[in-house]
Amino acid sequence: MLNYRTDLAVERSQLLDEAGQRAQGYIKKESQIDDDISVIEITITEEEGEKVFGKPRGTYITLEVKGVLDEKDSIKERTARALADRLKELIKFDYFLKVLVVGLGNEKVTPDSLGPHTVDKVKITSHLFRIFECDGDWEMANVSGFNPSVTGVTGMETADLIERTAGLVKPDVLICIDALAARDIGRLSTTIQVCDTGIFPGAGMGNNRKEITEKTMGCRVISIGVPTVIDSRTLLIEAAEKINDPMVETKLENYIESRDMDMIVTSTDIDAIIKDFSDIISNAINITLHPGIYS
Repeated sequence: MLNYRTDLAVERSQLLDEAGQRAQGYIKKESQIDDDISVIEITITEEEGEKVFGKPRGTYITLEVKGVLDEKDSIKERTARALADRLKELIKFDYFLKVLVVGLGNEKVTPDSLGPHTVDKVKITSHLFRIFECDGDWEMANVSGFNPSVTGVTGMETADLIERTAGLVKPDVLICIDALAARDIGRLSTTIQVCDTGIFPGAGMGNNRKEITEKTMGCRVISIGVPTVIDSRTLLIEAAEKINDPMVETKLENYIESRDMDMIVTSTDIDAIIKDFSDIISNAINITLHPGIYS
């Protein structure tokens, strides 16, 4: 059977469960924040875990949220606080903290615009530190922002642009925000993933680019992503499996393999999804990096 394309560790875990596989090399913890927000933390600890998840060792935190598009009572604020609590575990605030926040993606393509829209809402402070000649502050971190666009627009490798910018800023932590690919279309308005392993742009859609990791950037890299697209093959595969007919699955697999079907699907609510989740993520980043302002 063809593999599902997904960037989400939690979906890889679900696929293992559905296949009845008992893989080693990872630890999974689940907790409930309130009636609408739950957290699933997957820590990949060994090589076997890396193989079954197709991801490097590290921590992958998934927030599952109900009611964002329905504007449920204070759901965006509650989600931002829950996300900030997770970020504080990965980014320890101190007097000298310096952070570069990067929005990956193309602002002119809605499903790919989460990163740029989020960075536009993050409170940037690095210029204030220069103006007042401060080396640190207990109320806010020294934060720079950068939207590098995409290679198809700039003609340059995005990771190279970020690496050069990081060389100028010299951050302690690099935060990358990116749109992800999912298996389940329901996750397009319910899921946020945070990880401490960096980011491999386009990996979920089979479009591997130069990695953005501590190895290439020279500082810790935290990534935050929201699924905004699904590979068309994934939808067809899932539909065939629900029919529960081996002949249909085989015919569909042969059909997909015989055709170039590199198409992606998004939700009709994608504009609202980008707006709401860029609000949530930027708010969480501001709470984490500027505790004296957004306490």
